Amino acid sequence: MARDWASTLGVDADAEDVLEHFDTEWFRGRRYRHLGDARHGIERGTALVGDTVVRGYPSMPRALVLEPAVEVAFDGPVAVEEKLNGYNVRVARVDGDVLAFTRSGFVCPYTTRTVERLMDADAFFDDYPEHMLCGELVGPENPYTNHDYAEVETVCFSVFGIRHRETGAPMGVERRRDACGTYGFDSVAHFGTFAPSAAPAAARERIHDLNERGREGVVLKSTDGRRALKYTTSAIHRADLEHAFELPFEYGRDFVFTRVMREAFQAVEFEESDERVRERAQRLGEAILRPAVETIRSVEAGEPVGETHTIRGEPESIGDVLSYFRDQGLELHVERDERDDGERVVTFTKVARSTRDKTTYYLEGGTIDE
Repeated sequence: MARDWASTLGVDADAEDVLEHFDTEWFRGRRYRHLGDARHGIERGTALVGDTVVRGYPSMPRALVLEPAVEVAFDGPVAVEEKLNGYNVRVARVDGDVLAFTRSGFVCPYTTRTVERLMDADAFFDDYPEHMLCGELVGPENPYTNHDYAEVETVCFSVFGIRHRETGAPMGVERRRDACGTYGFDSVAHFGTFAPSAAPAAARERIHDLNERGREGVVLKSTDGRRALKYTTSAIHRADLEHAFELPFEYGRDFVFTRVMREAFQAVEFEESDERVRERAQRLGEAILRPAVETIRSVEAGEPVGETHTIRGEPESIGDVLSYFRDQGLELHVERDERDDGERVVTFTKVARSTRDKTTYYLEGGTIDE
């Protein structure tokens, strides 16, 4: 008998109404459904594989000012950990197969093969068959993000959470860290556990260090893992803006506005002098203008513009992920496609057609109605 998905997912809605929002995909001959956007209180990325539920990872609120946000969010000890800049992956074992789900719930062939190569998770899933590993895949050779880490040569998967596969209930921080040690999993850096009154200062201290190294930020969590806040560095705000203005007609005004406001609140919270604010403003302005100018020049020269990635792996999985992108309507410009020690290595650009076409239009004399 088919499961009552509405009841299983804990929502007060008709089962058919719930399922109509799920997209259908296939992986290794297996049909599954995944939810690209949150609906009926069901997390984005929730996947249904046969009778198995793989819950999406919950969205995490962002603090603009640490001290009052921590006071509101936490009433007990607060763990401070590093927030990495990669892409969110959930790893679960379903009917004997270890599958890697991206944030939208897509079973990514590249990511699944990569996780299989990077970690041996069988012992963990033997002991915790109904749990999933939640982590960040980072490094220069992946098809989704562009941020590099000096210590990562190709890619690395770092666990930041362990959750029950169906309910999404989190494992506590210390128990999760112990499990990562027991099973040999890489884990995000843990900076300590603090009383709520001490956590903001501890987080700010780490933010200063992470900012100097161009890293993303911190996550503050209750020790049971049920409540969390994220807080990011000025370096990552500028990196986001640089990326947005490399593709100025792909990102909305809200994307830019929120990052500028994060900088403004951070400058006030850190009690920066007028001189420091001026320096911050100059860096922010460069992050906005320089990449936009470079993109216009590239379009003028007839060069492709977009997000460029290099991926390496088993030829079949590389072919599958490229096919997936094309099936999603993306235009890919392949710059390199080689074999290296049995692996396929491809460098490609996801062409930003809106930026290319609108920039060309304006360069050729098009005007804007304002």
